[in-house]
Amino acid sequence: MISSISEMKEVSQSIQKQNLTIGLVPTMGCLHEGHLSLIKRSLESCDKTVVSIFVNPTQFGPNEDLDSYPRPLESDIEKLDEMGVDILFHPSKEEMYPTGYKTFVEIKNITEQLCGKSRPDLFQGVATIVLKLFNIIQPQNAFFGEKDWQQLAVIENLVKDLNLDVAIIRVPLVRESDGLAMSSRNRYLSVQERQSALSLSRTLQKAQDQIRQGITSAKTINNLIQKRLLETEGAKIDYISICDPVNFKEKEQIRGRTLIALAVKIGPSRLIDNCIIEEI
Repeated sequence: MISSISEMKEVSQSIQKQNLTIGLVPTMGCLHEGHLSLIKRSLESCDKTVVSIFVNPTQFGPNEDLDSYPRPLESDIEKLDEMGVDILFHPSKEEMYPTGYKTFVEIKNITEQLCGKSRPDLFQGVATIVLKLFNIIQPQNAFFGEKDWQQLAVIENLVKDLNLDVAIIRVPLVRESDGLAMSSRNRYLSVQERQSALSLSRTLQKAQDQIRQGITSAKTINNLIQKRLLETEGAKIDYISICDPVNFKEKEQIRGRTLIALAVKIGPSRLIDNCIIEEI
């Protein structure tokens, strides 16, 4: 495990001098099968794999779960060892944001909708920490999951706009056997709340079925989703979005490639899920 930026840079430079490729999987820890699918892709395609674990304070708002976010470091290390990960980068908050830190990355136009609308600190914090990790580790490839679709778009724009020499590898969303999207926040849920959380994936499936049957009005599908979620015990809707998957502009008709994205609070957890409707 490496905790200092200077040591991580030295190790990365040594790997580069050997003409070996580095794959980076940035995480906030509390590793689940979704994270492990990213790590597996990196291990399969890169010479060396670096996994970072850092609960990034700049992407949490004042009333969010920064202090209570799960940090089971020992069990995470066991999982990484079992998979054969080469390096764990686990810096402290003081290492990444020393006293006097004042530089942040802002990405416009695609961060004001969906999660960015209700979590205004999120994507500035994400873009900043990801750029820092790219600068420190210098990976050729970085792996991100499509569950956080908007976050992935933010990172892809970061790389394109700032001419960064790293390939962003998209990895499909991973679900539990019952359909619940994998999330570190799932562990907050009680047995009953977890049952309620299944409404997200089941509602998305129902929406897809309706679209296949010829319903293309975004308003009609939105109303269907809203009705089913409001019938779910303990569910509080943050947003329902039926939008373009690149610029996140809302659609009136479901034509062409379309993203349906949900954020719903159940108990203490704010859960997100999505699906892509291909051309119909």
